[in-house]
Amino acid sequence: MGKFPGTITSDKLYIDEIQRYFKDEPIFETKHLVAFYKQTEKHVKPTTINWRVYSLVQMGVLQRVGRGKFTLGETNAYIPEVSPATKSIYRKLKSEFPYVNLCIWNTSALNEFMLHQPNQFYYLIETGKETTDAVFYFLREIKKAVFLEPTNDILEKYLLNEREVFIVKNLISEAPTQIVKGVNTVTIEKMLVDIFCDTVVFSAQQGAEMRTIFEEVFNKYTINQSKALRYADRRRKKEPFGKFIDSITNLRHQ
Repeated sequence: MGKFPGTITSDKLYIDEIQRYFKDEPIFETKHLVAFYKQTEKHVKPTTINWRVYSLVQMGVLQRVGRGKFTLGETNAYIPEVSPATKSIYRKLKSEFPYVNLCIWNTSALNEFMLHQPNQFYYLIETGKETTDAVFYFLREIKKAVFLEPTNDILEKYLLNEREVFIVKNLISEAPTQIVKGVNTVTIEKMLVDIFCDTVVFSAQQGAEMRTIFEEVFNKYTINQSKALRYADRRRKKEPFGKFIDSITNLRHQ
């Protein structure tokens, strides 16, 4: 297969919109996809539509069922493991702060995608900016190693010998989360964007390791790129993040 004749930006694929538009259609044809894209972009070129359809098939969003015939692809959603310890911490926090928005997960979830396994993992507890201090001080009462938005220096100096580390961070508004076993936790889209944006907490996942993580995630799971890009935009990193995931998806198409 030859190379793409240029980068197709992920937000131009309109994945969410296609899934909604064709959700009640068991089978649809190329002409229906052309009509869909003509509605969204009146002057879109046929060659551009062809490459978009090709991209959607390669990503698993569409599945070919015949010549010029498609169905929506089967999705493979990422559901992170929620350990009893994670559930216990979440319940304690929700008991103390019943009306506060919280997201909790453990960085050990990244082991599934990493080539080099780090020696230490963190519990990440994210909450609104107005409640980070309260959550931090509450956790300090029941846990030893609790840090609020730590710097690189803090992580290097104080976390090396700690078995259980809790990091309290600001939860970006409209961050994509999901409920698993009664716990509000991370989605794969949030995980990828956070790794890309936060080079302090995710220092072990930078460089070549980050590319490995992204490639493994895209190979194993269905990624809602529109959702990821919206969140990256909230973190003011939409353009560089979009270029990075395009480099991953285009590499898979070559």
